[in-house]
Amino acid sequence: MLTAVAQAIVNGLLIGGIYSLVSIGVTLIFGVVKIVNFAQGEFVMIGMYISFFLATRFGIDPLVSLAVSMPVLFVIGMLLQHFLIRRVLALGDMPQIFLTFALSLLLMNVALLLFTANYRTVETPYSEAAIHLGGITVAVAKLIAFVVAMVLSLVLWVFLHATDLGKAMRAAAQNRDVAMLMGINPDRVFAVAVGVSLALAGAAGSLLMPFYPAYPMVGQVFVLMAFVAVVLGTLGNVTGALIASLMMGVAESLGIQFVGADSGLIVVFAMLLLTLAVRPSGLFGGWTR
Repeated sequence: MLTAVAQAIVNGLLIGGIYSLVSIGVTLIFGVVKIVNFAQGEFVMIGMYISFFLATRFGIDPLVSLAVSMPVLFVIGMLLQHFLIRRVLALGDMPQIFLTFALSLLLMNVALLLFTANYRTVETPYSEAAIHLGGITVAVAKLIAFVVAMVLSLVLWVFLHATDLGKAMRAAAQNRDVAMLMGINPDRVFAVAVGVSLALAGAAGSLLMPFYPAYPMVGQVFVLMAFVAVVLGTLGNVTGALIASLMMGVAESLGIQFVGADSGLIVVFAMLLLTLAVRPSGLFGGWTR
């Protein structure tokens, strides 16, 4: 029994690391730009396809392809902010929601047109490898993804707290008007925030490829979990999104292990409803961002 619980916790933490990259991206855009990006999952999908084609055409390992997917998605994010998001920021919530939702549908259907609905996978030397620790099995591909996800989260934390641009982003997240009075250029800050957010989505896509198939609707799976993590961790709280993602991964894995194969999401959403009933502002409301 204890071994089964430990195995479920390990599995949950490993997948929670991927959830954290997506949820941190969502909460970063919301915290700084004040817009909900419903298309975040589709940028995970783009990251997966970038890694897939680099692996199949050029033999580049998905982990190495991070060096391509992250910069490409960062540039796409800055262009997205400059040409689309910037134009709806002053129009209220509904145009912003319609914009990112329409972008999500557009990207999914373009992917369907270009790549069909077939599942695409990449086999690497470590895709099926595992480490056995007592009675616990740790998949090497998932462990690598978790470690890289935590490193990227740490790098983002250092960027937000130790660099002038990161501090400007935090200032804009806390009070945009006061930040502007302090000489912070909101357009620059917003473009970087969206770029970083999409770069994290691209990283998540590359890290998923060794053990998860790419297909046009794959982003919907991860963006759903990301939004739950963002709400649980308190909107706009990057640290809260990270911790909530790990908690959700564990809750989902325990649900699958002890309730049923299809019950993981049920457990996660039950946790969400319970949290909202007790703490409507999220688990980490009041924490420093």
